[in-house]
Amino acid sequence: MPMSPQADTRRNLALLTVMLAFVLDIADSTIVNTALPAIQQELSASNAAAQWMVAGYFLSFSVFLVAGGRLGDLFGYRRLFLAGVAAFTLASLGCGMAQSADQLVACRVAQGCAAALMGPQVMAVVQVLFSPTERIAKLAWFGTLGGIAAVLGPIVGGLLIAANPLGLGWRAVFLINLPIGVIALAAGARFLPDARSPDAQGLDLGGTALLGTGLVALLVPMVQGPELGWPAWTLALLGAVPVIAVLALAHARARGRVGKDRLIEPTLFHERAFTLGLSASVCFSAGVSGFVLVFALAVQLLLARSPLDTALLLAPFGVGVSLGIAFVGRKLLPRLGKWIPFVGASAMALLGASVLLLVPTAPPTALLAVLLVPTGLAMGMVAGPLTPIALARVRHAHAGIASGMLKTAQQVGGALGAAVVGGAWFAGHGTTIAAVVLAAILGAAALCAAALPRSLFGSTGEQP
Repeated sequence: MPMSPQADTRRNLALLTVMLAFVLDIADSTIVNTALPAIQQELSASNAAAQWMVAGYFLSFSVFLVAGGRLGDLFGYRRLFLAGVAAFTLASLGCGMAQSADQLVACRVAQGCAAALMGPQVMAVVQVLFSPTERIAKLAWFGTLGGIAAVLGPIVGGLLIAANPLGLGWRAVFLINLPIGVIALAAGARFLPDARSPDAQGLDLGGTALLGTGLVALLVPMVQGPELGWPAWTLALLGAVPVIAVLALAHARARGRVGKDRLIEPTLFHERAFTLGLSASVCFSAGVSGFVLVFALAVQLLLARSPLDTALLLAPFGVGVSLGIAFVGRKLLPRLGKWIPFVGASAMALLGASVLLLVPTAPPTALLAVLLVPTGLAMGMVAGPLTPIALARVRHAHAGIASGMLKTAQQVGGALGAAVVGGAWFAGHGTTIAAVVLAAILGAAALCAAALPRSLFGSTGEQP
C-alpha cells in the first residue's frame, strides 16, 4: 500500500536526521588533523598527545561500536540515538573548552564513545523505515557520504580556523558541533520512530573488555614507545596482544556453545572473502587515516602554510574521492571485480607516498593539487566496493555481526594509521619514513584484494 505524502515526508526527514549524525561522527574522526599544529602550540601538547587526539577517537569508537548497536536493539534506536547525540554534543563542548592536552584527549575519547552509541542506530533506523527494495538506494548514499565526510573533516577544520568565528581559533572545530547537535536532537525527537529489535540479546561485556584491552595493548606502545625509547613495558604490552586475541576467540566460542550473543563470530574467519576483506579494510583505513594526518601536518609545519591553505589543498583530494566512490568503484565493480580495489589501493600507495615525499621540496601548489585528484580517485575506488565485497558471501544469519566486525575493523584501522604512519612522522623522520610505511600498509591492502577468490564475482565478473 502506498504511503501518504505526510508519512513519506516524515520518513525522509528521519533519514536526513540520521544522515546528519552519520556525517558528523565520520567527519569528527578527521576534523582535528588540520588543527593539530595550532592545538600543540596553544596547549604545549607532546607529539604522543597529538597522536592520541586522533587515535583516541578511533579507539573508543571501535571498542564500543558493537555494544552501541546491541544497546539500540535492547532499549530502542530512537532512545540510544538521542543519548548518543547528547553525549557527543557535551563531549564536543568539553573538547572546545579543554585547557590542557590531557583534557582534550579525554574528551576526544568521550566523543568516540558517544559516536559508538549514535552511529549504529543510523542503519537500524533505515532498516525500520524502509522496505528492502527502498533500502538499496538509501544505503548507497551512506557509502558515498562516509568516504566524502572523512575527507571533508580536515577541510572544514581548516576553513573554521581561518574564519576564526568569535575568536575561537581551533576550538571552533569542536564547538561547531553544538548547534548541529541541538538540531539533530530536536529532529530526532520529532521524526525518529520509537522501535527496537524483537530479538534483542544481551551485551557481550567480556568480549568488549577483551577487545578494548587488546587495542590498548597494541596502540599504547606504538604511540608512547618511540617517545619513551621503547622501555620494557611497551614491549611486554605488544607481546600480550596475541595472547589477548587467543583469549577473545576462546571467549567467543564459549558463548557460542551456550547460544549467547558475542562480539565476534569465529566461523566467519573460515570464509576467505570475509577474512581478506576484513584485513584489507584494516590496512586501507590505516592508510587513509595516516595519509590525511601526515599530509595536513607536513603542509603546515614544513611549508608554513595556513590551515586555510591546507584545507583548500585537500579539496581536490575530496573531489577525487567523490568521483571514485560514485562512479569508478561502483560502476566498474561488476565488470572488473576484485581488480578495482586492487588497482585503487596500489595507486593510492604509489600516489600517496609520492605526495608525502614531494611536500618537503616545496612544490608548486598546482602540482600538489593535480596529484591529489587521482590520489583521492584511488581512495574512492577502494572505499566504495570494499564493504560489499567483504560481506558478499556472509550468510543472512550472520549479516549483523559481520557488519559490526567490519565497521569495528575500519575504526581499528583508523587508530592504527594515526599510531603507525603518524608515529613515523612524529618520531622525527619527516615524510620519508611515513611515505614508506604508508606505501607498505596500502600495498598490504592491495595484496588482500588480489587474493580474493575469482569465484566471488562469477565467471563473467558479475557479482553473485
